[in-house]
Amino acid sequence: MKVEEIKEFKFIDGTFTPEEANSVLSSLIANKIHYHTVDDFSNHVRYARDSSHSKNRIEALKNTQEELKRFTDLAKEQGVNLVIKSNISLEYTK
Repeated sequence: MKVEEIKEFKFIDGTFTPEEANSVLSSLIANKIHYHTVDDFSNHVRYARDSSHSKNRIEALKNTQEELKRFTDLAKEQGVNLVIKSNISLEYTK
């Protein structure tokens, strides 16, 4: 594989009930919030580094989580399922 290549991975591709969609997406966001919480704590305690990036990401993720909850609740009220498609793109950088 060449270093300049970009690799795409299909991450989520399916139809979900509103409850399933909420569960899947909430779990992903909760894990990202946990990652940034641990990263923030680690950088602050071990290295006395600025943690504003992690704090901003946590806030943005919480807002996204609330918006997704409203969206899945609306789907449930309307009696419809949700299609979720998500890819992961990886590329090398220096």
